Amino acid sequence: MFSLAGLISFILLYGGGEKGGLLDVNPGLIFWTIVTFIILLLILKKTAWQPILRALQEREDNIRSSLEKAEKARKEAEEILEQNKKNIAEAEEQVRKIISEGREYANKIRHEIISKANEEAQKMINSAKQEIEIKKQEALSELKEIVADLSIQAAEKILQETLDREKHKKLVEKLIQNLPKG
Repeated sequence: MFSLAGLISFILLYGGGEKGGLLDVNPGLIFWTIVTFIILLLILKKTAWQPILRALQEREDNIRSSLEKAEKARKEAEEILEQNKKNIAEAEEQVRKIISEGREYANKIRHEIISKANEEAQKMINSAKQEIEIKKQEALSELKEIVADLSIQAAEKILQETLDREKHKKLVEKLIQNLPKG
């Protein structure tokens, strides 16, 4: 692509008819180069400079907006992370509390079971003692009757007299009741 300034410079250099060296100073060439440069700047200012500045400004605004969004997202992420840490700490505390309550409940149940078992055992022991006492009283009562009958039979044989059997039985029972209990 050729620019207008380059074209003008080419014409002045090669189209002027003057032949000079590369290091020769040509005031006409300098003047036309400056004029061409100024014209080129004016054309660029009118056509390209404003769009370039607008594009740069838009890019700067876009970058600034992206940085602000990124900072906002970072802060939100930090807040979420902090909230997650709090939630985890609360959950751990609840787990500890549930475990503690479970242990307490298990201990309470264990003590209740032991207490009920002890009560049942005591009831069984008391029931067995009562049954033993009842059987003992029955055995003693039966023994008293047997002893009374034997005593009467022995007394009848010893005395060999005819006495009333019922009177003798009542007399022996009365004597047995007066015996010390043991």
